[in-house]
Amino acid sequence: MNFAFILDPLAKLDAGHDSSVAIMEAAQQAGHQLWVTQVEQLSARDGQVWAQLQPVTVIPVTLGDGHWLAADPWYEVGTGGWQSLAAMDVVFMRKDPPVTINYIYATQLLDLLTPTKTLVINHPRSLQAANEKLYALNFPSVIPQTIVTQDKTTILEFVEAQGAAVLKPLDGKGGEGILFLEPGDRNLNSLLEISTHWGNEWVMVQQYLPAAKDGDKRIILLDGEPIGAVNRIPTGREFRGNMAVGGRVAAVPITDRDREICATVAPRLRADRLYFVGLDVIGGYLTEVNVTSPTGIREIDRLSQVSLGEQIVAWVAAKLKG
Repeated sequence: MNFAFILDPLAKLDAGHDSSVAIMEAAQQAGHQLWVTQVEQLSARDGQVWAQLQPVTVIPVTLGDGHWLAADPWYEVGTGGWQSLAAMDVVFMRKDPPVTINYIYATQLLDLLTPTKTLVINHPRSLQAANEKLYALNFPSVIPQTIVTQDKTTILEFVEAQGAAVLKPLDGKGGEGILFLEPGDRNLNSLLEISTHWGNEWVMVQQYLPAAKDGDKRIILLDGEPIGAVNRIPTGREFRGNMAVGGRVAAVPITDRDREICATVAPRLRADRLYFVGLDVIGGYLTEVNVTSPTGIREIDRLSQVSLGEQIVAWVAAKLKG
């Protein structure tokens, strides 16, 4: 089968960390043809979406001294050209956030594909609709106390009532722009003015969960089912556990509470055709639903001696058959 990946430039990917590369390796090992392209290389013509597709061969990582070791370079790209994406069996939309207007336009082009002929992961219209912060609001029974607002006074009242809170930009990624808020901070008013662009942009504010010091769990869901998890633990004076800001990772089980959260969100995820998703869970509460390019596969594979990429590729093959 033909597996196409819409990615950031290959040279910018970390083969020992990036989930996209793990899936590519598994697809190649299963005998499938890999193709790569970028958002900027999509076009529409004659009612079809086209892409400048290049064939790629990846050199699998190896495990050494507790880390994934990648060749340099870890990929070989062949000569490509314009092809209709309708010729692909599956298209992985794995462009990293932020979700810009060009990202939205790209998903609208991908919406020209016939779902019964070409599987798009995740579904284009759902990528348009499912903001990774706001989507969690659909599951009020399993999220912490949360507000979304542009209003500084509303945030100040919330922080005062909660004792401490965490502010998140709605378009952030990898922990960028997340702030810890507490009533006694002399900079609090200024922080809120800057974060909301003086009351012109929405932010999400959630109650601070003290369990965050013990880690922010990433749970990978495949078609609504949890297939692996990793804990991301803050280091030093940093309160964020995101790997992008230096959080260390540790093996962690999927608990009964985690499965309850997954069962709560799964029907909506399946209805929205959000097949490959990363849930963020702190202290038994769902905090985010990552749908654009969820990461964590490499860390879960290394710590738990599994291959989530193989599971994903096998699921794709089974779904395409029928």
